[in-house]
Amino acid sequence: MATGIAQRIEGLDWAELQGNLHERGFALTPAILSSAECRELAGLYQRQEGFRSHILMARYRFGRGEYKYFDYPLPPMVQAIRESVFPPLAAVANVWNERLRIRYRFPENHAAFLKICAESGQNRATPLLLHYEVGDFNCLHQDIYGEVAFPLQLTCFLSQAGEDYEGGEFILVEQQPRAQSKAQVVIAGQGQILIFATRYRPVQGKRGFYRGNMRHGVSQVTRGTRYTLGIIAHDAK
Repeated sequence: MATGIAQRIEGLDWAELQGNLHERGFALTPAILSSAECRELAGLYQRQEGFRSHILMARYRFGRGEYKYFDYPLPPMVQAIRESVFPPLAAVANVWNERLRIRYRFPENHAAFLKICAESGQNRATPLLLHYEVGDFNCLHQDIYGEVAFPLQLTCFLSQAGEDYEGGEFILVEQQPRAQSKAQVVIAGQGQILIFATRYRPVQGKRGFYRGNMRHGVSQVTRGTRYTLGIIAHDAK
């Protein structure tokens, strides 16, 4: 199953996805995960083993809802997604660094990048399962866990909007210099994967590229239950 997911991801139209990332800072794939795979991943949430921590958002004023960080070793499907998306996204990340005049270049494979994280004391897994019920929401935020951070991350939609839940739209907000912030609302189907900027992206201005600061969150769920899988490339301290 994990091999099949990797092949599906490698077979995506990455030229189009990379173009959307450069233009808008986010891109939505076709459905990559089957309904059965989504149910299997969401079902992991009820288990005690395989996770390193359980976070109740309200306790930290992150919003309402909860999530669990996976521990290593990651489930095969999660590992397959994380590894297979990294090479094409590293290509985008390196273009972004070039445009922003950042000298650092990311390696071509994820294992090499994790070694860089470990050298900075970041060795805890960051992929997570998020669980929302009626009334739950996620405040705007950025997923930064240390000095080393990859500029792109994923949300995999495990529940079907309109059937399993209502509300719970994914929200991206981009700060614009000397202007009001711009919001984007993404409504995705089960099995689709949203790729988006973790912290900032290069935006073309009159005098070259500047950093467009981005945050993301989830609007209030009004009916049902919503599960998503978050994939972050960098590890945490």
